[in-house]
Amino acid sequence: MRLGFERAGGVCVFSSEWDKYAALTYQVNFGELPHGDITKIRSNSIPEFDVLVAGFPCQPFSSIGRREGFAHPTQGTLFHDIVRIMRHHENQAFLLENVPALIGHDRGRTLEVIERALTRLKYRYDYKVLNAADFGVPQVRQRIYFAGYRSSRGGREALDWPTGGKRHRAIGPLLQTGVTGYEISKHLQQRYLFKTEDGKPEIVDKKTDHPVKTLVASYHKIQRLTGTFVRDGETGLRLLTERECKAIMGFPISFRIPVSRTQMYRQFGNSVAVPVIAKLASWIADGFRSPSSA
Repeated sequence: MRLGFERAGGVCVFSSEWDKYAALTYQVNFGELPHGDITKIRSNSIPEFDVLVAGFPCQPFSSIGRREGFAHPTQGTLFHDIVRIMRHHENQAFLLENVPALIGHDRGRTLEVIERALTRLKYRYDYKVLNAADFGVPQVRQRIYFAGYRSSRGGREALDWPTGGKRHRAIGPLLQTGVTGYEISKHLQQRYLFKTEDGKPEIVDKKTDHPVKTLVASYHKIQRLTGTFVRDGETGLRLLTERECKAIMGFPISFRIPVSRTQMYRQFGNSVAVPVIAKLASWIADGFRSPSSA
């Protein structure tokens, strides 16, 4: 999110991250260590700011997770810390990100909680599911975004969201060849990945003319239903490389990864598609006025 807002001219004045590996990656790339657990940080210790940008945890609302929502003992309550900070600072605008499953979670009651909170904070807001593939990213990645601005009275208002374009970027030309060190063993392929002829998992190569499916945080577990693997390497099949993950998420090649491969996949899978955030950041900076396409 910081990369996207910086592309739009924004300056980050505060960041929070409690995972030590993600904090290390952040520090290496931005030259500062983010503050820790946001639930333990007082609102008045956060510097004044114009736009609050946050992604509260996907797991409680994801179709992959346990779907506990606000009943989750820790993660499900983090939205309330966002509310706490916004109530104190009365910031001019915000952008929040989550998984699309949030819309129907708990028969819509979770979404109602979020909407009531934003209304009480006196924000005019809207939400929309956007697909990263529409913004030039070679990945089908749908996420719900909440955006809004302070007003004399709160409530939902239809905003003119950037919609991107429908000419999707193919992953094929971005794939590397002759890669070593990322192989999936023949044994694992035969006994697990291709144990059933059901078209799973997704296999891509240089000829693939479409985006890959969503990169998930558990990619390192080599799951046959959610994984996308490359036809390459010494065993004929391998995992995505660091460079390919950057392309899939819209990160610059210069972005440094100081953590293990497992942590790298977790961090990319939990991150956002940078070009989408950059487009939304420019849209917010322009006062939520946008052309109909990117």
